[in-house]
Amino acid sequence: MAPAKKATTKPEAKAVETAVKTTAPKTEEKETVKEAVKPEEKKAVVSAAKAVAEKVVDTTKKKAAAKKTAGRKPAAKKAELKSSVCVQFSGKSYSEEDLVKMAKDVWKFDLKQKLGDLTSVELYVKPEENTVYYVMNKDYAGSFYI
Repeated sequence: MAPAKKATTKPEAKAVETAVKTTAPKTEEKETVKEAVKPEEKKAVVSAAKAVAEKVVDTTKKKAAAKKTAGRKPAAKKAELKSSVCVQFSGKSYSEEDLVKMAKDVWKFDLKQKLGDLTSVELYVKPEENTVYYVMNKDYAGSFYI
């Protein structure tokens, strides 16, 4: 019997060679492996080899996907910027929270609106006039004294 060709590194070739070796009848005559296998057996061997090759490819893809996801680190969260504003003039001091609270009071009591309807507040402080100018919900503009 002639020696079989060495298989390449591809898994499909190894599977085909193994299947051919196991199904080929052993005879003392000088036959090649191809001649010893019947056509029906060839179809069975080829389909078995394809099934094995598909399983190998599937597991390889799964391993590659697992490596990609396992090696990733979660994105570092950016630290939020914390800020505070304090306006000082003529011996007076007002923080941002104080000014926003005053603006909410104007919204509720002077403009007679519900606090839940207030979505945005823009404040402009003019210390030389002791006045804060506001724009609320981009519709209401006015001022109040501090």
